[in-house]
Amino acid sequence: MSDINKVAVIGAGVMGAGIAAHVANAGVPVVLLDTVPDGSKDRNTIANKALAMLQRAKPAAFMKKSSVRKIIPGNIDDDLAMLNDCDWIIEAVTERLDTKHTIYEKINAHRKPGSIVSSNTSTIPLEMLTSGMGDTFASDFMVTHFFNPPRYMPLLEVVTSDKTRQDATETVTSFCDLRLGKGVVKCNDRPGFIANRLGVFWGLTATNAAIELNLAVEEADALMSKPLGIPKTGIFGMTDLVGLDLMPLVAKSLAGTLPKDDPFHAVSTPQPLLERMIAAGNTGRKAKAGFYRISRAAGKVKEAVDLQTGEYRPQITPDIPVLKAAFSNPLLLIDDNSKYGIFFRRVVLDTLTYAANLVGDAADSIEAIDEAMRLGYNWTFGPFQLIDRIGVDAFIERLEEERRDVPGILRAAQGRSIYAVHDGKQKVLDADGTFKDLARAEGVVLLEDVKLASKPVLKNDVASLWDLGDGVACFEITTYMNALDQEVLQQLELSLQEVERAFKALVIYTDGPNFSVGANLAKVNAALEGGQTIDDMVSYGQQIMIKMRDSRFPVVAAPAGMTLGGGCELALHANAIQAHAECYMGLVEVGVGLIPGWGGCKEVLARLSSSKSMPRGPMPATMKAFEMISTAKVSSSAEEAKEMCYLRPSDGITMNRARLLSDAKAKALALVGTYTPADPPVFHLAGSSGRSLMVSHAQSMARMGVATEYDVTICEKLARVLTGGDTDPIDMLDEQRVLDLEKGAFLALLAEPNSRARIAYMMETGKPLRN
Repeated sequence: MSDINKVAVIGAGVMGAGIAAHVANAGVPVVLLDTVPDGSKDRNTIANKALAMLQRAKPAAFMKKSSVRKIIPGNIDDDLAMLNDCDWIIEAVTERLDTKHTIYEKINAHRKPGSIVSSNTSTIPLEMLTSGMGDTFASDFMVTHFFNPPRYMPLLEVVTSDKTRQDATETVTSFCDLRLGKGVVKCNDRPGFIANRLGVFWGLTATNAAIELNLAVEEADALMSKPLGIPKTGIFGMTDLVGLDLMPLVAKSLAGTLPKDDPFHAVSTPQPLLERMIAAGNTGRKAKAGFYRISRAAGKVKEAVDLQTGEYRPQITPDIPVLKAAFSNPLLLIDDNSKYGIFFRRVVLDTLTYAANLVGDAADSIEAIDEAMRLGYNWTFGPFQLIDRIGVDAFIERLEEERRDVPGILRAAQGRSIYAVHDGKQKVLDADGTFKDLARAEGVVLLEDVKLASKPVLKNDVASLWDLGDGVACFEITTYMNALDQEVLQQLELSLQEVERAFKALVIYTDGPNFSVGANLAKVNAALEGGQTIDDMVSYGQQIMIKMRDSRFPVVAAPAGMTLGGGCELALHANAIQAHAECYMGLVEVGVGLIPGWGGCKEVLARLSSSKSMPRGPMPATMKAFEMISTAKVSSSAEEAKEMCYLRPSDGITMNRARLLSDAKAKALALVGTYTPADPPVFHLAGSSGRSLMVSHAQSMARMGVATEYDVTICEKLARVLTGGDTDPIDMLDEQRVLDLEKGAFLALLAEPNSRARIAYMMETGKPLRN
């Protein structure tokens, strides 16, 4: 298997540009080519405009701004010679077979022997793409279908033929897994492959049913989201996100290539409402109006389309009595006789039956279909996992009640479930009706698998300690959003004691989407309202952070997703960090009227002061820490967290979320034997002159209307901590002195009515209060 050291992307549209950006995120040089518009003075104008768009994109296309320098813009007429040293060439041009074949002829004339060529097509079968291109081209060719936006959507559908070289498949699969962080799903060469074929079917089915049953878009989205473990966008919000104009194009392409007896044709019928909306330019979020919009003329009022009239009206909050109970039992909605139950039953039965019939067609296995929908559409449960939640027998019974055909794979599962656990291993039903081990890619370790095969070393309602093998333990927080409280800290202290007794190293990790959102504000607020003191909780948190950092064994934090406030402080006090690429780290306490209280100020100061990129002297590091904490700046990626010094140069970044625990364990084992606790930091801080500068800056922001007067109060407290309190700037402060300053400022702010109002507002709305 050869390496991929340089990539080319042909086609600088939204998808091609996004793929190029993500290849650049992996640190790999990439050539981006497109056509030369007639009369254009800048022959690379399309690629150059794509680069400019990528640098403005929200959410950000690049994990760090400098990655744009990895992309070399060019054009197809002048620069095809740049393909001759590319290992992988990705075609991402318009979905027209004749256009693709023209591009392939040009690629063939310039690519080096053995280079891999793939298409990002979402609808055209591979067999048609390689027709007439020769055996050599076919042996180097495959489909690699990325999902938009390529940085954030983890699914990559790969389609190969009997002619595709096995080593080419392995090379691309490995690169996309390890370097691009993709969940690679092998699909059969069928129109739409897996995710779009099923996802578009689901979308059309739900849209048609909602219109026919006169549901509000908000009602349909409420029914098509939480009860099924689908993102809150539901169906109409998802269509706004993807683009109303794209859906008919994909549907038309699928309808033109699927067999005539495919159920897709029954749902792929024109909808006059959608046609009118597209004609009016109301194509979704990119147009700032779709099924939902914000009407600025009406004073930023949130509006939604009436599915019967096509007119916008104020958004409503759905009132569906059975909905809440159905969150844990979808059968309640399936069997409900209201229009909501009829809608839900029709969409769920149609979609999951269609998914069951794709086994042996779009994919050879159940797990491939489930994985594609989880990774490509952000479903919490794949279609077959949803059938298990409903119950296989109950699902079959509902099909029979409506005199529908029962798919063979469901008949094979009758009286059982599709997924099962035997001997501590997760099993899945095979096409022949027998159970097989649920396969994981080599090197992937998931905590959910560890839990099936073992019992926790320690466990309570808020956290657990697990044995990962090889002398490494894993501390898992299990509170809502992994929020931290006194009980979590106590369980962490017990776990530290147990690891010292019986293990070599500790990893702090969770399979959930977020590492930790910080301190449990509900418990803080309850304590305040009950007149309890928070003093002991702050002191205890500081003690546990230091105890963990100074342990006799290495502690590796493995953060992913939101790593905020106290969660960030927890990660900062680990001896090493192995972060997922999509790790959003930051000390955000000012949003609730506080400053970090568990050593966050101290750790940021220490890391910035020791950074080789920071100018010498106490002021640069202090000002940078002030800027980061006072503005609650959160990294947009692990790469940016490294630039902000939340991650050290020696800390690792894992692109594939499924590999994070395995990589963190490997990092912990690598430290065993050579690890010794680092000496506590000593600080040379800026003193009163530095504090005056910071306060002056905050006051200036308030005069400009960027900050409130209470923000200035918070900044004054923060500045005092970061500059050493009342000490002279030449004094060397130990970390306990800085911790004491942190605690004092934290408790003083907590006593302020404005801070308490911010805490209460955040708990109620999830948004910061600007008081």
